[in-house]
Amino acid sequence: MKIIRVPVYEQVSPANQAIFDQLKKGLSFVPNLYATFAHSETALGTYLALQNAKSSLPPKAREVINLVVSQVNNCEYCLAAHTALGKMLGFTDEQIIEIRKGTASFDQRLDVLAILVKNIVVDRGHANQLFVQAFFDAGWSEANLIDAIVVIGDKVISNYLHGTTKVPVDFPAAPAIS
Repeated sequence: MKIIRVPVYEQVSPANQAIFDQLKKGLSFVPNLYATFAHSETALGTYLALQNAKSSLPPKAREVINLVVSQVNNCEYCLAAHTALGKMLGFTDEQIIEIRKGTASFDQRLDVLAILVKNIVVDRGHANQLFVQAFFDAGWSEANLIDAIVVIGDKVISNYLHGTTKVPVDFPAAPAIS
């Protein structure tokens, strides 16, 4: 059985090396999941362009989506990374656990977002229209809905990459939830 390994930095393409250099400047390291994308000459750049694209959603809303999707997909890598990022954005440990479960009772708009996102992911894109209407009733726009679906897609890609490759998690583990 072939095991996908994190590539050695000297073995990546010049384009990916340039991305690695930028990641090291910003994060001080290249996360293993990003390094795994570098097995392809184009995937890392394509993925980062999607992940860093402009969005109508504020950072906390995007993080809610990342946490909900990663929990539904049981991605230990993305749960670890997004727990750390969620804390950096000001979410408490308790709020992060609640978000991972698919609610955010501490913020009405984030709550309907979390509920809708969980529904979309669990039902594979066939959202319950009552949740969609609740999303709009909470003041979210059509642009926000489309951007939320794009963030869901972004997170599914990274969740599936880790689920398939099982590269080592290089962030502190996210706590288990019951």
